[in-house]
Amino acid sequence: MDEKWLKKLAAGQAVEEVQSGMVVGLGTGSTIYYALLKLGERIREGLKIVGIPTSEETEAIAAEQGIPLSTLAKHTAIDLTIDGADEVDANLDLIKGGRGALVREKIIAHASKRLVIVVDESKISKVLGANFSLPVEIVQFNWMATQRAIHPICGKSTLRGAGRKPFISDNGNYILDCHFGEIPHPAQTELQLNNIPGVVENGLFVNRADKVIIGTTSGIQIRTKGEVN
Repeated sequence: MDEKWLKKLAAGQAVEEVQSGMVVGLGTGSTIYYALLKLGERIREGLKIVGIPTSEETEAIAAEQGIPLSTLAKHTAIDLTIDGADEVDANLDLIKGGRGALVREKIIAHASKRLVIVVDESKISKVLGANFSLPVEIVQFNWMATQRAIHPICGKSTLRGAGRKPFISDNGNYILDCHFGEIPHPAQTELQLNNIPGVVENGLFVNRADKVIIGTTSGIQIRTKGEVN
């Protein structure tokens, strides 16, 4: 099975948890694309839901699929959010933000009763940061000073899109990709980064995922919060 098929496998499994009447948070990313296609298919078969997107990219895809959309202003509690991740550790802590939607993704996750993460097996790591840099969203104003303040924590970072045109998030901010190597204490690192003036949010999602659905070459694996790995 190729990576595309593994993503479709995991996404399809997650969408089975969606029931009529739910308010559903719609994540962002290549795996979530397949979840949106499956949701659109189920809606055409009669499923009744309201979706709250985490990015302009997701909003556009969801609209194409005929998924009714709303906002947190109108629906303050989300029944279930389906989202992807760039890296997942044994505690189900996550790195997110590869597509630059980490701020809105964390806002939606915080408002959700349940957060279900869908990934393929390449995203599983023993320690966060081992295989993926950590995105940190920062304001554009005096961004290099913010970067310097971050370096005692992560050692090295790069401005996303530097050398071409800097990547701009849906919120109008820059993103630094911070290269840790490993993040042994993600909860502490999350707080340290967010305490720096100029940092809007970072891509560490600690103790937020309730379930992780993994597409593997041998089928679906499911890990839930609290189980011993």
